[in-house]
Amino acid sequence: MKIVAFDRKDGPGLGVVEGENVIDLTAVDAFAPRELGAVLRGPGLKALATIASRATEAQRHKLSSLKLRMPVETPGKIICLGLNYIEHVNEGPYDRPDYPTLFMRGMTSLVASGEALVRPTTSEKFDYEAELVAIIGKSARHLTAENALDCVAGYACFNDGSLRDFQRHTTQWTMGKNFDKSGSFGPIFVGADELPPGASGLKIECRVNGQVVQSDNTKNMSFNVIETLVYVTKGITLEPGDLLVMGTPSGVGHARKPPLWMKAGDTVEVEIEKVGLLSNPIVDEA
Repeated sequence: MKIVAFDRKDGPGLGVVEGENVIDLTAVDAFAPRELGAVLRGPGLKALATIASRATEAQRHKLSSLKLRMPVETPGKIICLGLNYIEHVNEGPYDRPDYPTLFMRGMTSLVASGEALVRPTTSEKFDYEAELVAIIGKSARHLTAENALDCVAGYACFNDGSLRDFQRHTTQWTMGKNFDKSGSFGPIFVGADELPPGASGLKIECRVNGQVVQSDNTKNMSFNVIETLVYVTKGITLEPGDLLVMGTPSGVGHARKPPLWMKAGDTVEVEIEKVGLLSNPIVDEA
């Protein structure tokens, strides 16, 4: 199942994607859930499929006509990986980590597909990072390699926009990774059953103004989704609606000569095979 969150006249809504069309679940059932995190914490995805099965043609919209929201509006935790593709480690240059390199993002740092990413007044070193995000569907602790993927409900695209100078002010990356409206998430939630296990083997690409700047494959992660879930849940309980953001390939702006920073007027796209296309314009902070 593919799901989008979007703006209705009466507030947020959820829709099931069928090709170029979206079934408006609230139009089918006025009591339908309106936020995917609540669905994952409550009735589950099958409840949405049941509602969608009753849809008429009048309750469908063109996907291109909708103003989209982030697939999960209220994730409890946003756990991100750094240095998770070996070529990206080499362009750092960094030492290859022995364990997943984890940091956190907050909700105020993210926008939906189609919304503007904001380059702040305090820095010009605004970098793109194309990433896959796993969306958690079940509470999980002490996962094993055998059962880790059971807790993943689906996947989406992510741009881990980073202010590189602030990221490097200290050994901790939090500041550079959490500027307001510096990253994006979406546009479509793709159920795990529609993708290869762990979303491995998928082409991942970033484009700036149509120019390919990152291109790799999710099979080349140093720590794949299974390994990362096992490691994280040794100490952290994952809960429905949490996000696990899986790191970026090589080709980032700071490693280029000269560096390539995102600036006002640019359009940045993250595309992952079978997952979707996340697109955002860049504006300067007012």
